Amino acid sequence: MTTQDRTSLFKMPPIVFGGNVFGWTADKKMSFYLLDALLERGLNVIDTANVYSYWGEGNSGGESETVIGQWLHERKNRDQVIIATKVGSPIGDESNNLSAAYIKEQIDLSLKRLQTDYVDIYFSHKYDESVTQRETLAAYKHLINEGKVREIGASNFPLAVLRDAIELAKAEDLPMYNYVQPQYNLMEREGFEGDYQRLCIEENLKVISYFTLASGFLTGKYQSVEETSGKARERFVKKYFTAKGNRVLKALTALSEKYNCSEAAIAIAWTIAQPGITAPIVSATKIAHLEAFDQALKLVLDQEAIDLLKDASA
Repeated sequence: MTTQDRTSLFKMPPIVFGGNVFGWTADKKMSFYLLDALLERGLNVIDTANVYSYWGEGNSGGESETVIGQWLHERKNRDQVIIATKVGSPIGDESNNLSAAYIKEQIDLSLKRLQTDYVDIYFSHKYDESVTQRETLAAYKHLINEGKVREIGASNFPLAVLRDAIELAKAEDLPMYNYVQPQYNLMEREGFEGDYQRLCIEENLKVISYFTLASGFLTGKYQSVEETSGKARERFVKKYFTAKGNRVLKALTALSEKYNCSEAAIAIAWTIAQPGITAPIVSATKIAHLEAFDQALKLVLDQEAIDLLKDASA
């Protein structure tokens, strides 16, 4: 594949699994169960990052990659799985870092933890305004030429920055960001919908959106902010208990009864159905949680349901 080829090397399944739970809210044994169950379903894309999950008690970063690497080593199935990991997001007190030196250092650490020779998709996790995009893309070109990285993506990039990166790659012999990872769910729509969404569609960018279930809020498991107290995801979830959040939960409950499935399945199915979305990232910490994946993949929401969710989440 040339650096100017916009066609991805990979066929994406309809759901990507969010591996931030590995080594955090899912221990090694549960992580292996989940990974096995996902592969049985054909959901073979695992999203992780060098930073996952340093915020967990006793963690320092790299825990998720380490668990995935142990699983790959034990199962001997590297060729059956597409691994996406990331670089550049602060670990602890660090700042965003997409310098060539840092990328070179971190890819080798990630590969060691993952127990593999290459990463399928390597994401710039957060934009680093202190480094030129030319330096970052040149570093990725070097890794691609070395065979350590197959494709690249951009996560959390502002629209203008993403557009500049695309134009730079077109103008010079630099690799393209084929994948984009924005936050997108029923509680967080404005960051993706509109101009960002149109650019992704026009440029044929593969959109793997994250926080699909708003850190568990859209599962309906929390009915009040008090119920999140002491939970691992408390700091992510408590901001959603608003009038809008209540409207969304009410709509999800109504539709879960209509379609005889979970609220989580409705939220996932809604995201899959949105223009420009290639595959939402969804996490789980128990095998039972994967039932929502199964339900979502069978769901076809009618226009009335889509309109109800659109209005509730406006």
